[in-house]
Amino acid sequence: MKLSRKMLILGSVAVAGTAAAVLPMATSNAAAACAPAWSASAVYVKDNTASQNGHNYTAKWWTQNEAPATHSGQWDVWIDNGVCGGGTTPTTPPTTKPPTTPTTPPTTGAKMASAPYVYPGWGNPPAPADVAKATGVKAFTIAFVLASNGCNPAWDGETGLTGGVHASYIAQARAAGIDIVPSVGGWSGNKLGPNCSTPEALAGAYQKIIDAFQLKSIDIDIENSDEFENTVVQDRILNALKIVKQKNPSVKTILTFGTTTTGPNYYGTRLVQQAKALGANIDIFTQMPFDFGASDIYTATVNTTEGLKNLLKTTFGYTDAQAYSHVGISGMNGLSDQQELTTVDTWTKIRDYAKSKGLSRFTFWSVNRDRGCAGGGVVSNCSGIAQGDWDFTRISAGF
Repeated sequence: MKLSRKMLILGSVAVAGTAAAVLPMATSNAAAACAPAWSASAVYVKDNTASQNGHNYTAKWWTQNEAPATHSGQWDVWIDNGVCGGGTTPTTPPTTKPPTTPTTPPTTGAKMASAPYVYPGWGNPPAPADVAKATGVKAFTIAFVLASNGCNPAWDGETGLTGGVHASYIAQARAAGIDIVPSVGGWSGNKLGPNCSTPEALAGAYQKIIDAFQLKSIDIDIENSDEFENTVVQDRILNALKIVKQKNPSVKTILTFGTTTTGPNYYGTRLVQQAKALGANIDIFTQMPFDFGASDIYTATVNTTEGLKNLLKTTFGYTDAQAYSHVGISGMNGLSDQQELTTVDTWTKIRDYAKSKGLSRFTFWSVNRDRGCAGGGVVSNCSGIAQGDWDFTRISAGF
């Protein structure tokens, strides 16, 4: 949502992953017997054992095709039990039956209530109870958590997490029956990704946000050259979200990023492929199909979504239904920064497409702008087009 970042500049705001070293093989006769050799095709669950390169390992949770020798660091799936030798210990082979919580969510299990963006510090934010009553909306995405004094999360990078206008707005939203999804990052400002020097530190910052609001979901809005186009920071974010998912398996992790009119660009493609390579277990990949010069936003949005779906299929081996269930759309109501036009009718068509394909996330920037002002241009508190108050939020709530 580039408008958000530009307004922030003008307004309120103005890795590599580690792998455990494989110890030299010992030849002591006292070494433990080796467990059955690890198999890339086998499914292992918690407490299953395997051996590789002369070491025994124990699985911490469900895993497949994650080699123990390279996935036994502090936050990885395998525990290194040390050197083994002198034959193998007869054990029951690992089960090939998937666990009750597989790494690939069921095709309909990841869907979220639509959560349009609200920025409490900008653009005359509406009272949550009024919007909820008028639209039936069940969730808001709250912008934006940035970095303060290094690697500390804070709303707008200034007010901490539990005080100020953001915390007050969240309390009002929840009192009105509206859940919240904090959005971390965005187009501008001092962000956590570049300021937290390790995946562990960054995961700790994300954990503070999760703990502060007892979250069900967290949105990492990765944009611009400091995060999206910085491969070191990309990997740091992915490794941090891997840690977050391990510690909070029920919390949905969302990556939101820009796109081309046909799907992810080089950096978006890399982000998806690295999520697979690093085992980050991201729940939802959300693209922002605007500010890319489209003359027909509906067609462009469908094309970007199909492009992302196809990338997820080839990267993760998903079916169409599984791939769609990991995809989100984050649009912009009315006029975008580049004067692209999304009307109420167009947004309705986009929502119906998203529903028909079984997408998991549907949102837009922003509820602050979900008011009519025909000819008003691209501003913070209205859409720039003729519309009723909260039309886009009402349509989104039908997702």
